[in-house]
Amino acid sequence: MRSSLLLLVCTVLSACTAGTAPDARQTEAFSAIGAGETVRFVGTEPFWGGEVTGTRLTYSTPENGDGTTFAVERFAGNNGLSFSGELEGQSFDLMITPGNCSDGMSDRTFPFVASLKLGDQGTLSGCAWTEARPYQGSETP
Repeated sequence: MRSSLLLLVCTVLSACTAGTAPDARQTEAFSAIGAGETVRFVGTEPFWGGEVTGTRLTYSTPENGDGTTFAVERFAGNNGLSFSGELEGQSFDLMITPGNCSDGMSDRTFPFVASLKLGDQGTLSGCAWTEARPYQGSETP
């Protein structure tokens, strides 16, 4: 009974919006970060960071300060970017979305939120910035 009611509600809602033109903001690709810009990102607990330019991403940790560089694919969705590749046999998916972000350890405020999914590990949270959209605050990351 419940599933039938849910199906009916979904059908009615989709019928109501079927003749409505989609909002342009919902269909346009995210454009706040240009394809040629370098995106820098940083996270804490555990510490991680790096940068991505074009199809090359460098990922670093305290154990690997120089970082590892590998190929990624860029995807611009309607509310952010993702960079996907493979790091040492594990899937690597970095998502960048707009939003005020604090690293929790400085007085910096970043213009983007970074979320990293590395292999089977849980999602790591961090912040991101570009030269065109820099962080605000006194410390240099």
